Amino acid sequence: MSQPQGKLSRRTVFAGAGTAGAMAAVASMMPTAKPAEQVTRELKPAPKRGGGYQLSEHVKHYYQTTRL
Repeated sequence: MSQPQGKLSRRTVFAGAGTAGAMAAVASMMPTAKPAEQVTRELKPAPKRGGGYQLSEHVKHYYQTTRL
């Protein structure tokens, strides 16, 4: 018993071409990746007696989320 050879139908060809075209269109619209800018922060010197706690916006937001 021999297996029938696969035929490439027009429907398959057009579906593949449409998919490839759609992917090319999406790829052309995607933004290009830009190199990340290197951010250097100037660190404040550590306090001599310890106690380096600072009330920052991040800490304030945390405290707001923990309120009942």
